[in-house]
Amino acid sequence: MLTRRRFIAISAAMAATTRTALARPAARVWTGQAMGARASLRLDHPQAETIAARALAEIDRLEDILSLYRPDSALSRLNRDGDLPAPPFELLDCLALAGAVHRASEGAFDPSIQPLWTLWAEAAAAGDRPDPAAIRAARARSGWAGLRFDPARVSLRPGMALTLNGVGQGYVADRVALLLEAEGLTDILIDTGEFRALGGQPDGGDWPVRLQAGGSVDLRDRALATSAPRGTTFDSTGADGHIIDPATGRPVAAIWREVSVSAASAGLADALSTAACLTRDEAQMKRLIAGFAGARLEAAVRA
Repeated sequence: MLTRRRFIAISAAMAATTRTALARPAARVWTGQAMGARASLRLDHPQAETIAARALAEIDRLEDILSLYRPDSALSRLNRDGDLPAPPFELLDCLALAGAVHRASEGAFDPSIQPLWTLWAEAAAAGDRPDPAAIRAARARSGWAGLRFDPARVSLRPGMALTLNGVGQGYVADRVALLLEAEGLTDILIDTGEFRALGGQPDGGDWPVRLQAGGSVDLRDRALATSAPRGTTFDSTGADGHIIDPATGRPVAAIWREVSVSAASAGLADALSTAACLTRDEAQMKRLIAGFAGARLEAAVRA
């Protein structure tokens, strides 16, 4: 059973007491789909209707660029055609961030694993697991070195495909934060499955975000992302988690139950928390995160 849980909530007065950060009754509530999952937007503001419309338009615009769930998105067209002339800035920006974490993680974080991800998802849907030959074939169609991008075009080696699921949720939070900040708004917590705080709470204090595995992190002008290898699984038994190890072509070994990373950028925190799930021990994890100024490990819970 392939399950996916994502939640988008933007609130100017939110009681962030759980991982999903429930808001109090708001002037504006929107629910729907964003980045292929259920999303919700809650605003408590005198101009909530207008602000919500602009924020939702930005999310919709970003989906047209980054989402695998829209067949005509820039990412979907790149995967289909292997070539994308005049790529949108946001796609290039996201790829540059992914590339930095790919290098720092020595290839463990690799958005080119989409052929492997598809292989495992399709096998699970048929009640099976991929055989070794199929895994080898999908691995041969992966590899960050097969990607080329610059402001003029993005191109992929034949057979390749990308996923931005390990960075996209955080990146969307960052872009929405930029939009709201440019309008002079502050004291807002944005939750796209990863958290991005603009300022603190409207009535004072930081935003307290409780981690699912226990403990909490206080946020102010900072982002937090959490990855759990088996938080999403391909199979109904929960044995095959959604984070693929590019070195083996298989779901990562369940060393970590949950890893949380904070940083100035939600996109960076998102990518680092994903990459950290592929590390062997906490020392290696901390070395990876220390390579990015201001980023820090908030929690690493062993399975």
